[in-house]
Amino acid sequence: MAQAELHEELWRPSRERADATLLADFMRRVGIGVPADGDAPWDYDALWRWSIDNMEEFWTALWDHAGMIGEQGPVVLDRGAELIDARFFPEGRANYAENLMARLPEEGPVVIFHGEDGSRRPLDAAGLRALVSRIRQGLEAAGVGPGDRVAGFVPNMPETLAAMLAATSLGAVWSSASPDFGVQGVLDRFGQIEPRVLFSADGYYYNGKWFSSLPTVAELAEAMPSVEKVVVMPYAGPEARPDIAAAGEKAELLADFIAPFAAGEIDFVRVNFRDPLFIMFSSGTTGLPKCIVHSVGGSILQHLKEHRLQGDIRPGDTVFYFTTCGWMMWNWLMSTLASGARVVLYDGNPFHPAPDRLPRMAAAEGVTHFGVSAKYIDACAKAGVAPKDTLEWPALRTIFSTGSPLLPESFDYIYDKWADDVCLSSIAGGTDILSCFVGGAPVAPVYRGQCQKRQLGMDVRVFDEDGREIVGEPGELVCVGPHPSMPTGFWNDPDRRKYRAAYFERFPGVWHHGDWVELTPEGGMIFYGRSDATLNPGGVRIGTAEIYRQVEKIDDILEALVVGQDWKGDQRVILFVKMREGRELTPEIEQTIRRTIRENASPRHVPAKIIAVADIPRTKSGKIVELAVRNVIHGRPVKNVHALANPEALDLFRDLPELQAD
Repeated sequence: MAQAELHEELWRPSRERADATLLADFMRRVGIGVPADGDAPWDYDALWRWSIDNMEEFWTALWDHAGMIGEQGPVVLDRGAELIDARFFPEGRANYAENLMARLPEEGPVVIFHGEDGSRRPLDAAGLRALVSRIRQGLEAAGVGPGDRVAGFVPNMPETLAAMLAATSLGAVWSSASPDFGVQGVLDRFGQIEPRVLFSADGYYYNGKWFSSLPTVAELAEAMPSVEKVVVMPYAGPEARPDIAAAGEKAELLADFIAPFAAGEIDFVRVNFRDPLFIMFSSGTTGLPKCIVHSVGGSILQHLKEHRLQGDIRPGDTVFYFTTCGWMMWNWLMSTLASGARVVLYDGNPFHPAPDRLPRMAAAEGVTHFGVSAKYIDACAKAGVAPKDTLEWPALRTIFSTGSPLLPESFDYIYDKWADDVCLSSIAGGTDILSCFVGGAPVAPVYRGQCQKRQLGMDVRVFDEDGREIVGEPGELVCVGPHPSMPTGFWNDPDRRKYRAAYFERFPGVWHHGDWVELTPEGGMIFYGRSDATLNPGGVRIGTAEIYRQVEKIDDILEALVVGQDWKGDQRVILFVKMREGRELTPEIEQTIRRTIRENASPRHVPAKIIAVADIPRTKSGKIVELAVRNVIHGRPVKNVHALANPEALDLFRDLPELQAD
């Protein structure tokens, strides 16, 4: 059960503010939840119930209210034989880039880039259109068309946005990874989807240091025969001409790639509503990362809903989210252009050179919606960052938080040290749906420790272990109804076997998300962390197999097991190793493990703790049991102990002092 303090109301919008939201305007349009008199509140829960009971009406009304560009077709929802078969707007057509570029602010910058090195590069609507037009022509000349994959091994900078818009304007499929990933980590992802063109920067800054991407991109291009061309986008801007010889024979500078083409009108190729737009990567506990395919129409419509109705992002607003291009929040941030907002981008260490780097930047740019991870907020609190005491930031209306559960103390910290009158929207969903199941509701109160509401059109419930719906106690987050941002499937999974196993087998015919949550009497939701064995440090989902592949390279280690430990409102990666006979886990071996994982996967994969154990529990068929160990280190019971070949090994993981310390 939730603690009493989690029901404490911390903020409520003024009546004037609530009345002026886009959500209130939508409620007036559909005639649901509108106050009967001036003293009654807006009834968000009534609108939510209507949205799930009348899905065809809701999504059609949203399309019209949000001004989505495209054709709906004659059918709104084909429910199919079961949830996995549901199809929204099966004959609809749309183009993602067209929707993002139709409402660009014509005055001032559309994109404002801040680099860790102190650089600031604004780009206005005309400049963005010109760059997109020329990159698009370059891609078309390279033979890229609908359905082809274009990948980015890229920092979060304006040219990355332009490359994505250019690719998607053609109906091509975009996928990106941040440049701190090692070669193997990128190949495990892009190698599966076989991109024709690979975009990269010449390098990036982190923690005051410059890291070249060119040797890595050369290896990637050599290892992926599908890559016909590498386009290098200089970190300093498209006109810069760094030496890119180290990027290999397929590489060409962006300036040269677009030189033959003059900017012109962009011909947006409208494709089927369900055609692929983005491929995102997630992992289970074995094998390569799963390639999750998200549709053109579903991504646009879902993001329009989340931005306009759930986030109250309006034309002229300025939105910032601290993210890399390997996290779904990058895609989410880019989509705010479709609501007429401008975006602020930051690339680098958010605490360099000082802990208040991001709030100072955001206040100076007039950011109205400021988004970060829960882990970032906790780190700011520990560093004593107090924007309320040091900054003038009158434009700020909303603070978004995601990636992991936001601690109740972090709610207090935001209202104590950041701003009094902000809607603190703790949002949650994930890469799996490229959107949110729960999050903001700008006409409703914020309660301590709670995500505000279940999102419109998302029939989210909480199930106990037996699939019974529960309220007021922890259970599994599920979605029992269809929504447009359900993936169309996984790449190279033609019979949808992997897709079905990932989400629809735990509770047959129901989307099982793998979060351990509680639905509150206020209609909010409390998150307690992941309920499965997938790692989730800082909100970045990591499959354990990605770590195992690197650890297995180290001769001193016989075998390993990795789990996530819930720690201070986030999750940290714990690696247990069984050493070879006569070997000990020395500081030198620990350093080798960390370096190997960092260089070949990414810094996010590096474990917080490495602990030697005498044995690792496994099933009779030889499979290691991560979830059982995770339950043990959290003091939870282990089920199906009889299925283990060596159940006594579980005792080796109980009450370890190393897991009680930072």
